[in-house]
Amino acid sequence: MNTYSIGLMPGDGTGPEVLDEGVKVIKAAASKYDFKLDFQKYDFGGERYKRTGETLPAEAIGDLKKHNAIFLGAIGHPDVKPGILELGILLKARFALDQYINLRPVKLYPNVATPLKDKGPAEIDFVVVRENTGGIYTGVGGASMVGTDQEIATQVMTYSRHVVERCVRYAYEYARKRNRKKLLTLVHKCNVLTHVGDLWVRTHEEVGNADYTDIKQDYNHVDACTMWMVKSPEFYDVIVTSNLFGDIITDLGAMIQGGMGIAAGGNINPDGVSMFEPIGGSAPKYTGKNIINPLACICAGGMLLETIGEDEAGAAIDKAVHDALASGKIKNLSAGKMGMSTREVGDLVASLL
Repeated sequence: MNTYSIGLMPGDGTGPEVLDEGVKVIKAAASKYDFKLDFQKYDFGGERYKRTGETLPAEAIGDLKKHNAIFLGAIGHPDVKPGILELGILLKARFALDQYINLRPVKLYPNVATPLKDKGPAEIDFVVVRENTGGIYTGVGGASMVGTDQEIATQVMTYSRHVVERCVRYAYEYARKRNRKKLLTLVHKCNVLTHVGDLWVRTHEEVGNADYTDIKQDYNHVDACTMWMVKSPEFYDVIVTSNLFGDIITDLGAMIQGGMGIAAGGNINPDGVSMFEPIGGSAPKYTGKNIINPLACICAGGMLLETIGEDEAGAAIDKAVHDALASGKIKNLSAGKMGMSTREVGDLVASLL
């Protein structure tokens, strides 16, 4: 029997509540598919920061590297200035663990409302592969004469061939494994960002032509992509894009799949430790009320199992979420409007495994 070590980071607000349901479901999957999960919980988040001034201490990185994966609830505390926890925990972990892929499925489940007219689950089912550790978010740049009318600020989009190619290769492999349309669409802005854009375009073409001739290639400018995601989301299978553009289009993706309550993501190091989370944030006003929607965290748990090699169990969780929503028992994805409590939703999904 395979055994996997999972680090748990419940975090802030409703994070512990949704994580409890995510853990409940992956434990049920482990029982059914005959593998074992060992858990270690960490208290990184707003309360620890208020108490100690620590976000993610340096020694914690070594501990996190010992796990097969990390399962996160949510980060964000109303008493802590925005950015401190996000930069000090989430981004620090991503960079330190070299989680260079952000994987975001955009999938519409049955009985989930989308703002797109005449679109349903058959049309909204694609995946965004976002480069996660490079680009403009690396902080290259600076400011001078701050506070004067001559102030200058720069932020540089920096990419190496190595960083671009490993992301593009991951996306090609994912399109091949997904085996749906076998289409990989690069999204960038090469008509304006000519140097970095050209690097991405050439890498996409060269890697595909050399090693992935079974995968069709396409390209969209990012502004065109935002239009086509709304007008014709069925065009897409797998999208690969840079850090900044991926950050933007995945939020659009969350809305067309029904909102943050169903949006799950993975921060992935294919050769190391990956971290999985719901996208919706900590929602502190709902803390402790047992009314927050846990489905995004449950879906993130399915991604976790798939990434550590338990593909069958991961697919079973996705089907259980599908069946739970198809049953009509969950009336709405919004907190307090589901017709079920947080724990009851978790129980329903676990029972359908």
